[in-house]
Amino acid sequence: MSRIGRKTLIIPSGVTVELKDKHIWVSGPKGTLSLMCPGGFEVSIESQSLNVLPMGEVKLSDLDKKCSAMYGTLCRNLSNMLFGVSKGFEKKLELVGVGYKADLVNSRVLKLSLGYSHDIMYSIPENVSVVMEKPTLFALSGSCKQKVGQAASEIIRFRPPEPYKGKGVRVPGQYLRMKEGKSK
Repeated sequence: MSRIGRKTLIIPSGVTVELKDKHIWVSGPKGTLSLMCPGGFEVSIESQSLNVLPMGEVKLSDLDKKCSAMYGTLCRNLSNMLFGVSKGFEKKLELVGVGYKADLVNSRVLKLSLGYSHDIMYSIPENVSVVMEKPTLFALSGSCKQKVGQAASEIIRFRPPEPYKGKGVRVPGQYLRMKEGKSK
């Protein structure tokens, strides 16, 4: 039984939720997101709250392990959608290394200088925006947690932090276990 699924999801002010067939549409000041409800579950709206229940006469305690996991996943995805369209998600990235810097060419392309012989031009996905704080520190933000995290992961993959000097792209405050170099 999923403990996450037991919690009632409160709809924040300024956010509207619509149910059409098996699709759930959530819209707010930061954008609009949709999710297809998997089979076996139904979503109902009751006075500024969302309830997710299994279909038919099945009790929550009678769900098998796979359905219980899907139940918790569905509730967490709905919770992330409600938070994303009201407040949004943000992921900061830091470039550590001599000559490492980032620059916005236009609003959709990020130019990264990461110590290679060429610059990397990264196309920013839709519904994700970039705010440059310094040439070595920037933030990705958007309403969809998955898209923001995926974009950050793709940028980190260009130059992951290495354990000897600590150079690379990383999240600020990330603990990096450093290794000792060669010694004679």
